Amino acid sequence: MTIRAGIDVGGTFTDFVLAGAGEEVLHHKEPSTPADPTEAVARGLAAIAELAGIAPGEFGAITHGTTIGLNTIIQRRGARLALVVTEGYRDILEIGRSRLPSSFDLHAAKEEPLVPREVVVELPARLNPDGTPARTPTDEDLARAAASIDADAVAVVVLHAHTNPEFEADIAARLANLLPGTEVAASATVWPEVREYERALVACLNAYIQPLMHAYFERLEERLAALGVTAPVTIAGSNGGALSLSAAVGRPIETVLSGPASGVTAATKLAGEAGIGRLVTFDMGGTSSDIAVALDGAPEIATRTTVGGLPLVLPVVAVNAIGAGGGSVVRVDEQGVLKVGPESTGAVPGPVAYGRGGTRPAVTDCYLRTGLIDPGSFLGGRMTLDAGAADRALAEVGERIGLDSIRAAAAALRVATAGMAVELQKILVQRGLDPAEFTLVPVGGAGPTHAAALAEEAGISEIVVPPAAATFCALGAAAADLRRDFARSLRRPLDAAGIARLRDILAELEQQARVWLGEQGVATGQPRFDVSADLSYLGQAFELRVPLTDLTEEAVAEALHAEHERLYGFRDTTAPIRLGTARLTVVGPVPPLPSRTVPAGGGEPEPGGTRPVFLGEDWTEARVYQRAALRAGDRFSGPAVVEQEDTTVVVPGGWSVTVDEFGNLRVRR
Repeated sequence: MTIRAGIDVGGTFTDFVLAGAGEEVLHHKEPSTPADPTEAVARGLAAIAELAGIAPGEFGAITHGTTIGLNTIIQRRGARLALVVTEGYRDILEIGRSRLPSSFDLHAAKEEPLVPREVVVELPARLNPDGTPARTPTDEDLARAAASIDADAVAVVVLHAHTNPEFEADIAARLANLLPGTEVAASATVWPEVREYERALVACLNAYIQPLMHAYFERLEERLAALGVTAPVTIAGSNGGALSLSAAVGRPIETVLSGPASGVTAATKLAGEAGIGRLVTFDMGGTSSDIAVALDGAPEIATRTTVGGLPLVLPVVAVNAIGAGGGSVVRVDEQGVLKVGPESTGAVPGPVAYGRGGTRPAVTDCYLRTGLIDPGSFLGGRMTLDAGAADRALAEVGERIGLDSIRAAAAALRVATAGMAVELQKILVQRGLDPAEFTLVPVGGAGPTHAAALAEEAGISEIVVPPAAATFCALGAAAADLRRDFARSLRRPLDAAGIARLRDILAELEQQARVWLGEQGVATGQPRFDVSADLSYLGQAFELRVPLTDLTEEAVAEALHAEHERLYGFRDTTAPIRLGTARLTVVGPVPPLPSRTVPAGGGEPEPGGTRPVFLGEDWTEARVYQRAALRAGDRFSGPAVVEQEDTTVVVPGGWSVTVDEFGNLRVRR
């Protein structure tokens, strides 16, 4: 098969996976370089190529996941923006949805709009709800607008543009001619969905991160060329798929959640192999912890999420931030309460134990002080941790709350676990799901270390730890199919005319999807088209996204009734139904990665030794196993620690482990 590399750039480490260079899938972790993330990418690719015994020029395909766009939005360090809107709608970003961030907090401040009001330009351009022009700007109108714009990028938002995207696109093109060197984007070209505020935000967010992402991708291409890499590069998308580098340059908003989404993609493939029907991925890296839900081998896709406090209506894998990461700071607040996060030590200086000048203890320091990780075997021995420095930093924290360093570390881990469990339970219960019916799949460098504590707190009784959990997002990137979502709002009653219009729109979207797939420059198998629609009963403010396999009036109605009954416990067969937005997803499958199996073993393996770990309220002796030495069928019980190059799996007392044929650790209460 083609030699494929997957990359996931994180806040603390950059992860790499290489498949196709032999029977084994290879893994590597490289400390991130926040000042220039491409530096770590280049170093890591060279290192994993050397590990495989090949030259970087032998790579056949590279898929790269990154959170650079997400961090740009969160930190508000994107491009200088201007917004051109229909006359009378200058305050579209200021007003938003007229909702407070927190209904019960009178001091809560709303997010600052991406575009200040003084650089929003009004234009006499407007469409009627049916898509016919109500006002068309003259050349003089556009010249006046262009003269008042001083920005790196411009977003154009015309009222009702989703009904006639060509009208808005023409205005954007005319403005671009008057503003040479400035990116000008039409909102309905970026995402043609109803609701002006959300559509304006998508266009603004895309323009906001585009110059920075364009510069990053150019540096990435230069680094890869210097290494001798000639393979096509794709970028992991927020929907769990991938898109070409050129497509990502034009629509970087589709990549903002690519890292976490890739991990969920890999987990669903693992679930299919391991026969897991319901799973929760628990991705705990250096900065944060995220979860996602997958049912019957398919990740949950959300059409509404929040990025940096701003709503995003693009389809994304539903990933929810639930807590701290390995680098999250442990502190005592002004009221004397022990807190963990949200501030992180990052890659530099990192936790105190890294010895890079950090002075504030982090969750990783707590793992070290409680014996959960070995200071001499971190990253397979490539990095030695300073246990004494971690002890001293935690002692300072403990002194403020009357605890010694070990109990302060244990207390901090309990605080982090409790916060995660509450968020996990809340997310599942809101979907009508019972945590006891789910399997926890921990990934990320700290996920397997913290998984059992979280499972006990949340009421989950099975954990499956994949062989290379710490580089799982990179594995998901390497395995990602090409994928893109298309949408068009129609806002019509569900009747014969509405069904006819729905079919016409879906046919148009399929044609767009085929053209897009052909432009990606990556060979794929037979494309798959998944169809759905946003439906509602007449009078409801928001729709339900419903998969569609039969485009008859009766079948579409029944699809809404069934989903409404599943979520809310009833159906209303007498209410008129409204068609909101037609959706089509194209998937261009790439060849699957080889399945890894381990030799058969059986019985209880011999531990390599023991070490004291602090679990619960006291020290206990835990058997220490090496992951590489475990075989299919091996069984053992906790307390135990399983060490591998990129992470450590903690098995408390009362839990048992079985190794399956794929090398997964099946940990059960």
